[in-house]
Amino acid sequence: MASNTATMSNLPRGAGICTTIPDILYLPELVFGGLVWILVACTLVDPANPQGWVMFVSVFCFVMTFIWMLVFACGGHHNRSSWAAADFIYHGVAAFFYLSASVALAKVTLEKKDGTNFKNYQLDISAVVFSYMATLLYFIHTILSAIRWKSF
Repeated sequence: MASNTATMSNLPRGAGICTTIPDILYLPELVFGGLVWILVACTLVDPANPQGWVMFVSVFCFVMTFIWMLVFACGGHHNRSSWAAADFIYHGVAAFFYLSASVALAKVTLEKKDGTNFKNYQLDISAVVFSYMATLLYFIHTILSAIRWKSF
């Protein structure tokens, strides 16, 4: 039991981010976020306001998660508790952003149900599913990051 607590109180570096919880979630977050970005970019962006928010959130979170993953992989955190807190805060904000974007995208997609372009509708449905998956991943990462932060 003590070994689990000890591993949670250390921030991983290098290849350790591919084997530790919650850092193993970086790659699925990037994959699902990238899929949302690609699928929304492939469709007709109409109406622009909710779709623009979805694009902003997916691109912002993709870039920031990639940078965050690189910082952790390079060991730039120097195993400080402030980085554990920042990890918790970032993933909480990302989960909130993705939840708001997912709801907006689902609303726009439901309004397009009777539209003429069935291919765009199918792409939007896929984007909604992947957006909610990204939301779930970021939420789980937030909870696990909070546990790690509190164990410091």
